[in-house]
Amino acid sequence: MKNNPSIIIHNEEDFVSMRNAGKLAASILDFITEFVKPGITTDELNTLCHNKIIENNAIPAPLNYKGFPKSICTSVNHVVCHGIPSEKKLNEGDIVNIDVTVILDGWHGDTSRMYYVGKKIPIKAKRLVEVTYEAMMRAIEIVKPGVPLFEIGRVIEDYIKNFNYSSVREYCGHGIGRDFHTSPSVLHYYDKRNNIELKKGMFFTIEPMINTGIWKTKLLNDGWTVVTKDNSLSSQFEHTIGVTDNGHEIFTQSPKNLDNPPYS
Repeated sequence: MKNNPSIIIHNEEDFVSMRNAGKLAASILDFITEFVKPGITTDELNTLCHNKIIENNAIPAPLNYKGFPKSICTSVNHVVCHGIPSEKKLNEGDIVNIDVTVILDGWHGDTSRMYYVGKKIPIKAKRLVEVTYEAMMRAIEIVKPGVPLFEIGRVIEDYIKNFNYSSVREYCGHGIGRDFHTSPSVLHYYDKRNNIELKKGMFFTIEPMINTGIWKTKLLNDGWTVVTKDNSLSSQFEHTIGVTDNGHEIFTQSPKNLDNPPYS
């Protein structure tokens, strides 16, 4: 296994700061849950989240990040990630990912969840959401010092293959802390070249994007919105975690235990 000198190793004070940022990010997703209903626009969800983040003396990290125009990402049905909130209304039976990153006292808390819109959710969509969450949690479970980074992707891919799903390859998890995106890149598929050894003090996200069809995606003309190439459904969950002495800590665990489906 190899080491990467660009990966920051954090101290105990940094863990406290990330704990606070992660808790706030998770609480924003808890807060928005009751508003995810048929007829609401994703821009209205953006405004609600933006205001709540500001009320908590934090900053929405996506806003103006490399030109991104909104404070959260909202990715509906076949949208894989980075969907831009708009005046488009959510419909009964949709699934939507809401991705929130806050900056609190200079530290980033990054998390996302899937939400069911209404009560009439197709079985195919429900199963995808449930499998995606389970894949993320199985990957988190193996995180501890000494584990090669590629094991995260192996665990995810081995699990989702049981359902004939695919894991997106063009986008991945990332290191995080005082900066939004840092090393290492956390792949959600197996690649033995990604053999960095996990060490205590590493902070990163695990955020599998799982499709019912092929893993390939395409970027829309807005320069942000990523959709499945074959128009199949896509689902994503994300946690920010830190590597501890003998395991890991999830910084973005829901204060209300609303992380896992069904919850809306």
